[in-house]
Amino acid sequence: MTIQQLRYFIETVNSGSINRASEKLFITQPSLSNALKDLEVELETELLIRTPKGISPTQDGVEFLGYARQVIEQMELLEQRWKDKKPSRKLCSISTQHYAFAVNAFVNMVKKTGGEEYEYTLREARTYEIVKDVATLRSEVGILYMNNYNRQVIEKLLYKHGLEFNHLFTAKPHIFISRGNPLSKKETVTLNDLRDYPRLSFEQGDQNSFYFSEEILSTEYAAKDIRVGDRATIFNLMIGLNGYTISTGIVSSELNGDDIIAVPLLVDDYIEVGWIKHKYNSLSKQARDYIEELKEVISSNEESEKL
Repeated sequence: MTIQQLRYFIETVNSGSINRASEKLFITQPSLSNALKDLEVELETELLIRTPKGISPTQDGVEFLGYARQVIEQMELLEQRWKDKKPSRKLCSISTQHYAFAVNAFVNMVKKTGGEEYEYTLREARTYEIVKDVATLRSEVGILYMNNYNRQVIEKLLYKHGLEFNHLFTAKPHIFISRGNPLSKKETVTLNDLRDYPRLSFEQGDQNSFYFSEEILSTEYAAKDIRVGDRATIFNLMIGLNGYTISTGIVSSELNGDDIIAVPLLVDDYIEVGWIKHKYNSLSKQARDYIEELKEVISSNEESEKL
């Protein structure tokens, strides 16, 4: 087993394709395929599932990937210290539901990377896609919520894909609205207060089940219902149509300005937000740093609410 084989394996899993990996590694496809096959023969373990649609790691491959990344990280530290060699680009991919605090934490993490080279990916995705991204290691970390309504379905899905849920915080439901909305003058709102306003939610594509909705109370009837695909649109509709969406109450004025505010929603429910990872995969340093930034952003918001 060589360091080169480990680099080949990591890049192949990241790319999901022998063709794309060979292009990034500047070697031929047969050479890459042979190197990976030699690694599997040496370990007497199948590490990759090869299909016409691409490459994905086996369960052993997922576990091996975590160790391989740690070895490469340590190797780069040695090279940087003793050879004065420039380390390779830092890599990290995150998939998340549409949360401003998740973007805020990502911004903070990237800023602390400094001037070093990196290749980071932040995907604001649908709920099922987040689970799929982490299960296939397209992303190291996924951010999503659970409550009493969807918990059984989400936990079953996570178990099926070998994923684990790690608690971040539990929030009381709030509505996000514009400052110009008449409801902004109220200290709290009820479902009855919302009946004349458009309900805004994120569409979930083919997996458009109530269990995969990003908003709680998705089964409640709304006379005016609008589904959108991104946060920019939903914020524009809050301002343009006095629409509302139900979420955690954590608003990022740094990223979104002061036009959007959160008002507590008086319902007997909760939103538990957490991060998911593959239970056999060890997180990279960048992913671990991102989790710490998430905790810091959430803690800062909780402190500001006490003031």
